Amino acid sequence: MNKIYLDNAATTPLSEEVIDAMVATMKMNFGNPSSTHSFGQEAKILIENVRRQVADYLHVTPAEIIFTSCGTESNNMIIKSSVEHLGVERIISSPLEHKCVSESVLDMKSRKGVEVNYIRPNEKGDIDLNKLEELLKASDKKTLVTLMHANNEIGNLIDIKKVAELCKAHNALFHSDTVQTMAHMNLDFSDIKVDFASCSAHKFHGPKGVGFAFIRKSSGLKGIITGGPQERSLRAGTENVAGIVGLGKALELSLNNMEAYTNHMQDIKSYAAERLMAEIPGIKFNGRSAEKENSLYTVLSALLPYKNPLIGLQLDMKGIAISQGSACSSGASKPSMVMMMVLSEDEMDHCTPLRISFSHLTTKEDIDGLVTALKEISKDYFVIENTNVEHR
Repeated sequence: MNKIYLDNAATTPLSEEVIDAMVATMKMNFGNPSSTHSFGQEAKILIENVRRQVADYLHVTPAEIIFTSCGTESNNMIIKSSVEHLGVERIISSPLEHKCVSESVLDMKSRKGVEVNYIRPNEKGDIDLNKLEELLKASDKKTLVTLMHANNEIGNLIDIKKVAELCKAHNALFHSDTVQTMAHMNLDFSDIKVDFASCSAHKFHGPKGVGFAFIRKSSGLKGIITGGPQERSLRAGTENVAGIVGLGKALELSLNNMEAYTNHMQDIKSYAAERLMAEIPGIKFNGRSAEKENSLYTVLSALLPYKNPLIGLQLDMKGIAISQGSACSSGASKPSMVMMMVLSEDEMDHCTPLRISFSHLTTKEDIDGLVTALKEISKDYFVIENTNVEHR
């Protein structure tokens, strides 16, 4: 069976060049980066080289890049430390955030008494920036705004620069979960005045277990993992040297090929939308995922016109890896919060969401295989007669 991988928003396969760089590091640079002898300092140099590389990409200083284990750790650190150490008393967010953000916000509400305001998205998954401005004006409390750059289920993009400008105008801190856009888009944080952002290397063909937080140096944020001076005392613990090297190599490959990768995935996404519309009567697309503008090119969120909670398993049995939403919500008995926000009650009761996500390795043949499999599965749920769909 030829396997087809269409779950790149959950994770991406490691590039061969990344594997080679990591193996070489594990063989040759095993020293502890905190050690003062040559073995340790050679490892330290590798870390600092990647730190400068990331900083150059984002147009920030190396001191503002803090290596972590993943985006989840970065988001937890930023949100919780903003409350613990920066005096944040209010958080403005949305129901569309990744669980690591939404649960960190709720943790601060329950343990620290932080006021939480949510901006409810419209049926397309858009965040109303006028509502954000109203909320910013409504209180003098020290406020943190946390809104993700691109939604990991429906791909909607926010105007991150405009949000940052609104926050600055009202003396609020701005954190953006940029896990889905880092290394997929050109991000200039000298122009986009975010205070904090996050990254996971495995979203752009790097290794799992490594990421970074961007923490603007003027913020005064402090670490929540203590025990050593590593990472500017913001994240204690011996650094994952091979993982950081892998992140750097993956970033290098992504930036060097960004235009080609973007064009390829946009073409694949358009092809997928066209084929699904032509072959699956009644299919719809969630949020703005089928649009070229205001949507991340790596994600297409579809809604099948029948209820089938086993669709992921059935596709897997046909050799196709796909998800119905965020990997962090996999196995949940109810729809994700994102789907609850953008779908009607009738759609949630009678339809099935699918998240199809692409990489530069995805081919049109992969999409054809998915369409064929869906047509076979769909025969058990409705009868197609010409263009009419009769639900069984």
